[in-house]
Amino acid sequence: MRDLTPPRDTLDPIEIASRDEIAALQLERLKWSLNHAYDNVPFYRDKFDAAGVHPDDLKSLSDLAKFPFTVKSDLRDNYPFGMFAVPRKDIVRIHASSGTTGKPTVVGYTKGDIEMWGNMVARSMRASGTKPGDMVHIAYGYGLFTGGLGAHYGAEALGCTVVPVSGGMTARQVTLIEDFQPTTIMVTPSYMLNILEEYHRQGIDPRSSSLEVGIFGAEPWTNKMRAEVESAFDMHAVDIYGLSEVMGPGVANECVETKDGLHIWEDHFYPEVIDPQTGEPVADGEMGELVFTTLTKEGLPIIRYRTRDLTRLLPGTARSMRRMEKITGRSDDMIILRGVNVFPSQIEEQVLTVEGLAPYYQIELVKDGRMDAMKVHVESLPEAGDEESRAVQAAKLGHRIKEVVGVSAEIVVAAPGSVERSEGKARRVVDNRG
Repeated sequence: MRDLTPPRDTLDPIEIASRDEIAALQLERLKWSLNHAYDNVPFYRDKFDAAGVHPDDLKSLSDLAKFPFTVKSDLRDNYPFGMFAVPRKDIVRIHASSGTTGKPTVVGYTKGDIEMWGNMVARSMRASGTKPGDMVHIAYGYGLFTGGLGAHYGAEALGCTVVPVSGGMTARQVTLIEDFQPTTIMVTPSYMLNILEEYHRQGIDPRSSSLEVGIFGAEPWTNKMRAEVESAFDMHAVDIYGLSEVMGPGVANECVETKDGLHIWEDHFYPEVIDPQTGEPVADGEMGELVFTTLTKEGLPIIRYRTRDLTRLLPGTARSMRRMEKITGRSDDMIILRGVNVFPSQIEEQVLTVEGLAPYYQIELVKDGRMDAMKVHVESLPEAGDEESRAVQAAKLGHRIKEVVGVSAEIVVAAPGSVERSEGKARRVVDNRG
């Protein structure tokens, strides 16, 4: 892989500013954001008043802990436009979650928000090793989902040539990569595995492709998956983070020269990590739930939003801004199985250690009498799909999960292509407990 470290003089000055400079800017912007929310969003005015706090109470960054949290249900309760802080005519774009578990969460952006978002995605892409003039293949879904259009506007802001493919039609994805020769692809990590599988199906060596950088987000993925994709394509695989309630993709990103966690763009997003049970802030370096407050959002400021993502904050390395570790899971997708906390990413790590297994899996939760039980559905590689090999794979994976994760699981090793494929976010857990 080529060294794609961006030259120092191409970075935004705030990326390499002193911590004192960053903190001073954050405090100034945080005061503005709290006042903007309080003055223009009845929900926040009522919530602050009920908690007995006022924006004027913020004298230091640590004072933010006095203010109440925002959670996803607050956005649903104020559906569709109750959280907007500007007149609806000043909102130039609306995005929304899928709403598969209830009403969608709706977010609105002013012209200034869209410009800021594009700049943050451009900064993230530059950190990933993408340069102005590069061609970018975008296989995130377009539409109300923030992934496709967020990546699209960021690539244009960086000065790239954009190929807005969206998700699906995997054979066509490979054809366009081979014909157009993009150097960057932006896609969910699970769908990148589908593209890799299609390369093999077509008999094309993925290492001969033009791709140099893969910017993967929208779902947790492991360093083992990074190693597999980087080896398969001879490319850099970096992590991008975001969520629609805060902005969309581009809240944080790994730097290609270190790949040691995602630098949070702290000039626009203030991070905290809290104990998910007590809600109390924890010290940097301790594991907990990630919380974000926007510092510059005009259309929909968000105060202390509980992301449910589990991580920890670390000092900056390639940039002055703090890093967050790769997301290990979500407090709301954690499986508690017979008293043991299990995250899908832990199962994925073990699947990737077993020779002969493809990197696809799905966890099925079932009842075994009165007890909860777990089945892990995986599939063998074509060259290792005979009955004897599959029995060995099942035994090895079951042993690895028991030894490392601490739970017993029934392993179902099926034929190649049997496990559900995803053209967007993968559905890792199916609950059939009834």
